[in-house]
Amino acid sequence: MNSIIKATLNDAEILSKIGRQAFVESHGMSASEKDILNYVESKFTKAVFETELNDENNVFHILNYNQEPIGYSKIIYNFYQDSIPFKNVTKLERLYILEEFHHLKLGLKLFNFNVTLSKEHEQNGMWLFTWIENHKAINFYNKAGFKIVGSYNFKISETHSNPNHQMLLVY
Repeated sequence: MNSIIKATLNDAEILSKIGRQAFVESHGMSASEKDILNYVESKFTKAVFETELNDENNVFHILNYNQEPIGYSKIIYNFYQDSIPFKNVTKLERLYILEEFHHLKLGLKLFNFNVTLSKEHEQNGMWLFTWIENHKAINFYNKAGFKIVGSYNFKISETHSNPNHQMLLVY
């Protein structure tokens, strides 16, 4: 019924499509329509994903439901950050699930899958950035045990940034 598979270069178009839609669904109201459109058109292209998939540091997985891709994750092992008090920590760069599938709670399955991978790679924890107005995501991460440890301004355009929490989960 559902599965998680490692993404390959052949999945760049699928990742682009899911990324565009999920970003607009979760952040579309965070800036002007023009800024969001420009951001999505520059950051969620097939070419960008091909570059990211060719970087061995990036680990992508696709979440399928009834053999349809409905979400994906991107993690980076050993991504040191000054505000994190230890090394060997994974950055959860993206955990995107299309909004129409949120009610299935499969995001938790994908998240737990990534935590398991992180632990298998001898990481001491996981950190991420999330927009301070994305209450659904913040609640999800709080329930998973993350704590707010810092802040970050996420640049959407030359004239607009979104304030983000930096959150940390220690294993």
